[in-house]
Amino acid sequence: MSLPDAIPSFSSPMGLRRPTRRIQVGAVAVGNGAPITVQSMTKTDTADIEATSGQIAELAALGCDIIRLAVPDERAAGALKTICERSPLPVVADIHFNHRLALMALDAGVAGLRINPGNIGGEDRVREVVRAAQGRKVPIRIGVNAGSLEKDLLARFGGATAEALVESALGHVHLLEAAGYQEIKISVKASDVHRTVAAYRLLSQRTPYPLHLGLTEAGTFMAGTVRSSVALGILLAEGIGDTIRVSLTDRPHEEIRVGLELLRCLGLRSPGPQVTSCPTCGRIRIDVIRLARQVEEALEVFYRAHPGRSCPRVAVMGCMVNGPGEAREADIAIAGGDGKAALYVKGRPVATVPEDQVVAAILEQVERWGRVE
Repeated sequence: MSLPDAIPSFSSPMGLRRPTRRIQVGAVAVGNGAPITVQSMTKTDTADIEATSGQIAELAALGCDIIRLAVPDERAAGALKTICERSPLPVVADIHFNHRLALMALDAGVAGLRINPGNIGGEDRVREVVRAAQGRKVPIRIGVNAGSLEKDLLARFGGATAEALVESALGHVHLLEAAGYQEIKISVKASDVHRTVAAYRLLSQRTPYPLHLGLTEAGTFMAGTVRSSVALGILLAEGIGDTIRVSLTDRPHEEIRVGLELLRCLGLRSPGPQVTSCPTCGRIRIDVIRLARQVEEALEVFYRAHPGRSCPRVAVMGCMVNGPGEAREADIAIAGGDGKAALYVKGRPVATVPEDQVVAAILEQVERWGRVE
């Protein structure tokens, strides 16, 4: 397929976005100017329907657009039908080595597959999966990782280079195209910034299919957030990428929060909760770190449930040194005391609340603000 002409970014000051072929992951459009989507992966046992469905609901409330589930065996595949029926998000099944699991996932009603066509048993089995996906028009993501490249490519390129990643991905693309399928999305992930950026830049020049951005094995919350933000930020600012996942050794909830904030910083997502918080010091007598995190997460859920509500600026401050000053700048604020906090609205103190009631008090004021404003 030839590359189409560049298209303007729908909202970003970054300029033109790379044009791609549009696919549908359930009700969610990906590619060709559609809003860039945020994905995560459940970290439950997929066979545990209650735990998995509960985690999907939590992630949907935070702003997740597409959810992926590991399907390592028939127990997991057997749970997919009920999970898909309950899920408010399109469900993508992550399949390796066993094409029968992909067929079971399609029968269960998944909205997408993530496979490596080269590791599910040969071209005949690839064609069998494609035939099953074709009738449902279920897209297939070709996911290539630096840690699982073919031996011949490692020998040819002298290691898991960016060029090797791209050649692997395009080889898998050709398998699907030869089977008559073009509902394709591609990822080429390494665990470091330089190879990841180089691989996606190269791939974006050689294929019109939508690209799923991410670093694989990015690390713990701090390291993974920094590495992912640098790599994905560079690529998104260059107009490359149609959907993202920030992979963290942490709760999937944090992956969604980081991904949303990354897109907001680049003007690729509408603004969300505006929370200012202090860095804390030896003066504080209230758990600002926990409270600020809880306030951010609670506001994400609130605005997801109440789209269109105005977003007042909220400040979570640890003491009375800078607290009152920040309260005058913010619309709603708290300034911590000893196990309690002063609550400010429009710069005026209105109440003193115990620490364990701070989040509820802020949410109450946000809800009132939305009604009044």
